[in-house]
Amino acid sequence: MKRYFAVCLAGLFWGSSAYAQLVVVEARGAGLKAGQTISATANIVLKEGERLVVISPEGRSITLRGPFSGPPAPAASAAADPAKALAVLVASRDARTKSVGVVRAGTDTVKTPDPWAIDISRPGPRCLREGDRPEFWRPRAESSQPFVVFPADRSWRADFAWQPGQDRLQLPDLSRFQGLTTLLVNIDQQEHAITFSRIPVEVTDPFILAAWMLERGCIQQGDALLRMLSAQMGSTGPRLN
Repeated sequence: MKRYFAVCLAGLFWGSSAYAQLVVVEARGAGLKAGQTISATANIVLKEGERLVVISPEGRSITLRGPFSGPPAPAASAAADPAKALAVLVASRDARTKSVGVVRAGTDTVKTPDPWAIDISRPGPRCLREGDRPEFWRPRAESSQPFVVFPADRSWRADFAWQPGQDRLQLPDLSRFQGLTTLLVNIDQQEHAITFSRIPVEVTDPFILAAWMLERGCIQQGDALLRMLSAQMGSTGPRLN
């Protein structure tokens, strides 16, 4: 079954807050965890070897490394302009695709229909909301196509088959899939790895979601979300094809 991702541009940012609120993407130290919100002016202390990645309201990723002491983003705006935020995210997407060479490698040339479609035809990181089961997707659905998935330790295998015309397949609700971080996919006699990065359920703002996906290397999914945002914003933001 196809899953549609609805995005609402109303109330996207914390405009009523006196200070910008940042969303934690990754935290090693400072007593913080992914999905938590902190003030841009909060005093953050990181020891040697500790690291903190946060996303600002305008979708900008900020990385702090210890030793560090001070506010993570004292100049961040409490209310961001959606068009400017989209432009920042598009620039971040372009920079990331060039830096990791995905265009040359062909891993980002196929566009997924929505942000939560998990493309299993190629390797790489994929983003998944916490508690959700992956919904597999394939770019070409003309013919039948068997495939097999394994966990990283190959302790079990699960056999599936695409039917002609089918481009979506949701993993069954089985305990062996719970908490899975790496999945090996064998399709067309080729094997590749897909790594899942969980997004906390507390993260719902679409610009934060897009920035999170880009930060985690889920370029296809982040690009799909940016296209949706661009289409909804129309002439007020950059257009993506």
